[in-house]
Amino acid sequence: MTGDDAGVSRRAYLKGIGGTTLLGSTGLAGCSGVTGSSSGLDELRVAYMPIYPDMQYFVMEEEGYFDELSVPVTGEQFPDGPSIVQASAKGNFDVMMFGVVPAMIIMDKGIPSKITAANIENAMKVLASDEFAALWDEHGKDAFAKFEEQHGRKFTFGTFPPGSVPDILLRYWIDQELGLDPEKDVNITGLGGASAVQQALLAGEVDGTSIMEPVPTIVEQEDAPFQSIAWAGDFMPGQPAAVTLMHDRLREDNTEIAVEFLRQHRKATDLAVNEPETAAGHAASFIDSLEESTAQAAMDSRASAFVSDPHAIEEHAVTFSEYANRLGKTDQNLSKSAMFDFEVYDSL
Repeated sequence: MTGDDAGVSRRAYLKGIGGTTLLGSTGLAGCSGVTGSSSGLDELRVAYMPIYPDMQYFVMEEEGYFDELSVPVTGEQFPDGPSIVQASAKGNFDVMMFGVVPAMIIMDKGIPSKITAANIENAMKVLASDEFAALWDEHGKDAFAKFEEQHGRKFTFGTFPPGSVPDILLRYWIDQELGLDPEKDVNITGLGGASAVQQALLAGEVDGTSIMEPVPTIVEQEDAPFQSIAWAGDFMPGQPAAVTLMHDRLREDNTEIAVEFLRQHRKATDLAVNEPETAAGHAASFIDSLEESTAQAAMDSRASAFVSDPHAIEEHAVTFSEYANRLGKTDQNLSKSAMFDFEVYDSL
């Protein structure tokens, strides 16, 4: 079968399944003649991170949604996106659930894969010390200069490593929204993952951060002197965060299993939206030291906006691609078509 023929066969397959439940369709799962599959995928390997933006994985695992798939699922947890990027170089994973920027790095490296679903949108909050928040209320973007004048040093943000989703979102906000230079007007320090950022905030080691839930809720519950001064949903509606990246051997060669996975992904999103307390309990099972009551409180945050539809984040994924390329994280500025495969989700 030629590449063009494979594409036509796949599109015809996706068009034909409509809303049919795959597991209830006689002989469909594993029918290689429908998808052009010859790989005989008999296990689905999923890489994920213990972060709120991977909520769908927690729900699918704990609710037994993976049991609905026609192949067994094996999940492997990683502490951060770069670890998944490194592990994916061997092509070991069929699905990767992590930040949109690490996903771009994988695609940029030539690993055959595309984004097939979003996990969350508008996930980032910019937190600053109460002291700075008062300056911010009075002076707006000039508060950074006032802070430096008063303290004899620049305001320091501590967040995820350079090129991560929180880092790029922060740089975009400072650059595009405030018209300042993120390299000259502030200090941005890469601290590691969410736990490292949380510890730095509670210890007063930084002046602010760009971070996702549940860290803002934990900081608030600990009465730490920080508050939110900006939210991604206000200045970048549809801000991409974590995504579901699929290897081509799944989305192209085993499309019926790819559709099964996204059907359960969307089901998990629906549960997170409609039964947040249940989803919070599942998150607490996966995220170290997260109390269930705190997990539930974090679900009330407007930054806990779980979605599955990849169209929700497509516009600003291009923005993130531009920044990732500018920061040297990718060799090319990935286009929308290079990053996304909408057909699998749209078939639902």
